[in-house]
Amino acid sequence: MRLTVIAVGKLKQGPERDLADRYKTRFDDIGRKLGFRGLDVHELGESRARDAASRMAEEAAAISALIAEGSVLVALDERGQSLDSASFAAQLGRWRDASVPGTIFVIGGADGLSPELRRKAKLCLSFGAATWPHQMVRVMLLEQIYRAATILAGHPYHRA
Repeated sequence: MRLTVIAVGKLKQGPERDLADRYKTRFDDIGRKLGFRGLDVHELGESRARDAASRMAEEAAAISALIAEGSVLVALDERGQSLDSASFAAQLGRWRDASVPGTIFVIGGADGLSPELRRKAKLCLSFGAATWPHQMVRVMLLEQIYRAATILAGHPYHRA
């Protein structure tokens, strides 16, 4: 199973980019041994439309163009479900074991994700009720993906 993160907004050089790259590299090292075919990150520019609904619609169209047929969609949304790391790992493992070709995580822009994308998602995932900048959400998501791989591998990184 290939994992993909599609994020509206670009990470500039700095500590967030460094952390994101570090967790992606760590995942790549362990993920292939677990049946994951890699982790791709696609950055999309933020829409410049005048109103929020138009911005969300434009961003949803750009995201939808990158969603491969047969993939599971996971929407990062503050109204989503909060999973502990072990449950998140177990879910990724179940999709992998069911031969799902890909899992795509989507992070919306400043206005969030369109209701249409949230409806298409197999899982809406939240990192709590607080609103987080997209840069931080990306870093937290990549860390959780790496942590999930270590849990599935029985690696001691996760000590819960």
